[in-house]
Amino acid sequence: MLAGKRILLIVGGGIAAYKALELVRLLKKAGATVSPVLTRAGGEFVTPLSLTALAGEKLHQDLFDLGDEAEMGHIQLSRAADLVVVAPATADLMAKMASGRADDLASTLLLATDKRVLLAPAMNVRMWTHPATQRNLATLRGDGVLTVGPDEGEMACGEYGPGRMAEPGAIFAAIEAALGGGPLAGRHVLVTSGPTHEPIDPVRYIANRSSGAQGTALAAALRDLGARVTFVTGPAVVPAPAGVAVVRVETAAEMLAAVLATLPADAAVMAAAVADWRVANTAGQKMKKDGSGRAPALEFAENPDILATVAKGAPRPRLVVGFAAETTDVLAHAKAKRLRKGCDWMVANDVSPGTGIMGGTENAVTLITEAGAETWPRMTKDAVARQLAARIAEALA
Repeated sequence: MLAGKRILLIVGGGIAAYKALELVRLLKKAGATVSPVLTRAGGEFVTPLSLTALAGEKLHQDLFDLGDEAEMGHIQLSRAADLVVVAPATADLMAKMASGRADDLASTLLLATDKRVLLAPAMNVRMWTHPATQRNLATLRGDGVLTVGPDEGEMACGEYGPGRMAEPGAIFAAIEAALGGGPLAGRHVLVTSGPTHEPIDPVRYIANRSSGAQGTALAAALRDLGARVTFVTGPAVVPAPAGVAVVRVETAAEMLAAVLATLPADAAVMAAAVADWRVANTAGQKMKKDGSGRAPALEFAENPDILATVAKGAPRPRLVVGFAAETTDVLAHAKAKRLRKGCDWMVANDVSPGTGIMGGTENAVTLITEAGAETWPRMTKDAVARQLAARIAEALA
């Protein structure tokens, strides 16, 4: 699948740089050509000789290499590859990319390239969760930069949390997906995400605390496995991922219309937190207090059941996955909901206030299928998304 493809691999400075050697081996075994670029900091963790020997290609380190730059080598390098991969992508490299800096060979290549870029971030957990890094990440994703990982686990510094670079096999799979391969290549997957806003008057609405983080992570994970993803999202806090077709909606009625317009699809992953009710007597102008102490009388009507409409309608996706956000008797409610809605799988989670899951960065889910219930450990929403996306790929194989 990667035979004949050219990968420009930038190895940043971090303990995870040693994994880049295994990644080179996997890429070469698949028939790809790997042009390695080693940053000055990266050279503190892996040797130029190791990368050169494994890649079988000239190693590039110096922006001012007279032999290369006589022919504008940094421009040629950035344009000749089919994909630019940065592994590990340090916080410093990400900051340079987000701000458009070009003060060494790696950052100059990244600014000069006209090809897709895939980052495998790796850094200390506090660096990863720092607002500056998350702002840079959002900027890069908005620019269309792809990411894989980071994973959660114990780090070389002794701390635990998200920040470990994805394993070489996962990066390899993301490279395949970015170049048009992957287990979901040729598949169309619909993903819904975020809350809906149901208007009360022109300035007020009914909503919930969904940030859209889990749906966004799912869309990205499915995209990384090669799927063509249509992402129907309510007004979420988390920005939509790059590389997917985004359809923005506000209300449940708008979401239903957008979902039906998206079909047919091979799979539908309905992660949106759709409001159950809408205001039937919406005011045409802002409601004001009149001093009487009486609140306006709001009349409610049920919103359409988007999940049941997709699961029981035609054309029905081969796989329909629903989400059940519950606060009590989670498994019992989720199992009953799967049968009532007619979907194949139900992903259940406890969103009680004490869990911190609704609007948070982690999730703890139970996957309910016809075969039974499978409880997964609490992990980041990105990790949940990758695990669920892999299961979807298996089901559609």
